[in-house]
Amino acid sequence: MEHAYKFTNAITRVPSKSVVNGLRACDIGSPDFNQMILDHQDYTSALQEAGAKIIELPPLEIYPDSLFVEDTTLCLPNLAILMRPGAPSRMGEVLEIEPIIREMFDNVVKILKPGLIEAGDILTTGKEVLVGLSARTNSEGIEQLTGILNKWDYTVREVVTPKEILHFKTDCSILGPETVLCTKRLEKTGCFSNYQVINTCDGEEAAANAIRYNNTVVMPAGFPVTSSRIREAGYSVREVNNSECAKLDGGMSCLSLRF
Repeated sequence: MEHAYKFTNAITRVPSKSVVNGLRACDIGSPDFNQMILDHQDYTSALQEAGAKIIELPPLEIYPDSLFVEDTTLCLPNLAILMRPGAPSRMGEVLEIEPIIREMFDNVVKILKPGLIEAGDILTTGKEVLVGLSARTNSEGIEQLTGILNKWDYTVREVVTPKEILHFKTDCSILGPETVLCTKRLEKTGCFSNYQVINTCDGEEAAANAIRYNNTVVMPAGFPVTSSRIREAGYSVREVNNSECAKLDGGMSCLSLRF
């Protein structure tokens, strides 16, 4: 069950200058590129401190959102699945990362048309794989993923992503074998009825997208109550500024592929 948060590697991609033109569900301003570079370096350092060997990819100017590498691939211990993003402008990112994924994994499969799916909608908990139907992930994509994972003895469960949430993992993270960090609005859907839930504080919903990497929870800075709740539950926390990525709907998990 620990495969959901026990890792040795992480793939990241340096932000491109075109990132200021990245997609956003709500325009709260363009990111400051220089601050984003500093934050990305700190994020990489946080993963290294947690035990990661970093495979850092160069920027892709043609794809403004390409720093959010997680959406391109689902990485599991014995298998990698190349996604088919629901945002048309991000389709080419999968082709760019495919050679690297094939170097790292013996078993690689693809989601095919008409399936659409982004790994931001997929939460691997160790005992099951939860997949949220969303604006970026359709039923055909979930059906294909389920068929693939069933062959590898993974249990897949489709869950509800509230309409106001871009990705399922925007509002949740895995912390332990039976423990998740989750917003109250997502918990209300009943998707985590069989888990112990630590709720984000009201007004700190953006803290929900965190990463447990080995023994460290890497989370966005600026959410003190939620941070305290995670620490009080016995977890070691490393905070990283995420102010600029947040302007592009990005969080901690979006910025790396962990395996």
